[in-house]
Amino acid sequence: MTERMNLGSLAREAYRGMAGLDRFVAASPLPTSLVHLVNLRASQINGCVYCVDMHSADAKKEGESDARLHAVAVWREAPFFTEQERAALAFTEAATRLSTDDVTDAVWNEAAAHFSEEELAALVVAVAAINAWNRIGVSTRMTPESYQP
Repeated sequence: MTERMNLGSLAREAYRGMAGLDRFVAASPLPTSLVHLVNLRASQINGCVYCVDMHSADAKKEGESDARLHAVAVWREAPFFTEQERAALAFTEAATRLSTDDVTDAVWNEAAAHFSEEELAALVVAVAAINAWNRIGVSTRMTPESYQP
């Protein structure tokens, strides 16, 4: 696949706005390791090869284990995740699959049981931001930085 365009250079202000969302999430009380898991799971669901590559590499650099990274796609069956991470991953899946699902009261309440209101607000923004990034990456066919032809 060939990258279709470099949206960052063609729509700089939009990229800056998206980066602002990322800065908000990074400064939030959410654990960085949890944000990596959320970003990776949404990117897997959305089929964004660029984002899967980037977020798994970033998580690995910050000490995330291969076992946990490989198990994100099957987190329900894997023993590697905390209850808080499970609640975040369930919320991520529900909020990412809005065309076929809903963020049910059960999913929301489970997340709310594991996060403060401020953290939950940051989680909502984190999931919205990664979904927007995924749509940019998939539609423009962004090439993973690790790819060496």
